[in-house]
Amino acid sequence: MPNDLVSKFRTSRWRGLAVNVLLFVAVIGGIRAWQHRDMVSGTAPALQGTTLAGQPYRLPTHPAHPVLVHFWATWCPICRAEQGSIAAIARDDPNVITVAMQSGKPEAVARYMGEQQIDFPVVNDADGSISNAWGVHGVPASFIIAPDGRISFIEVGYTTSIGLRLRLWLAGI
Repeated sequence: MPNDLVSKFRTSRWRGLAVNVLLFVAVIGGIRAWQHRDMVSGTAPALQGTTLAGQPYRLPTHPAHPVLVHFWATWCPICRAEQGSIAAIARDDPNVITVAMQSGKPEAVARYMGEQQIDFPVVNDADGSISNAWGVHGVPASFIIAPDGRISFIEVGYTTSIGLRLRLWLAGI
């Protein structure tokens, strides 16, 4: 009799744990689906403009290597926490472009970058037109574009440097 009771307890404990894990996975999946609801997929849309350094930029239709397109904002605390990772990747990989979403005039974004001591390439999206074309409503948001011009990965929210580097590598194989 005691063994039956112990067996029932163990079974119900594992069953309860399994239900909790499934609920957790469903909630996380639902949140990710909601975050990505308007974001573009498939072929990457056009992205062109002038960087804060005054250089013209145009996202290649079929890049030779994967490209990281990273949307951020000066007013975003999570972006501030992530900017060191983005800067490190940009130093190592020339295929990184960032978009300052609704962060003000180019001078204000340049001043912010100077204050924060960051130097990654930035196209300013003061009016939000680039962000809207990509379906970005919240930042930070990162897109990995594969050499065939298709979006391989989309991440919304904080992402580690290792996570972004791994996604860039995977998009290239």
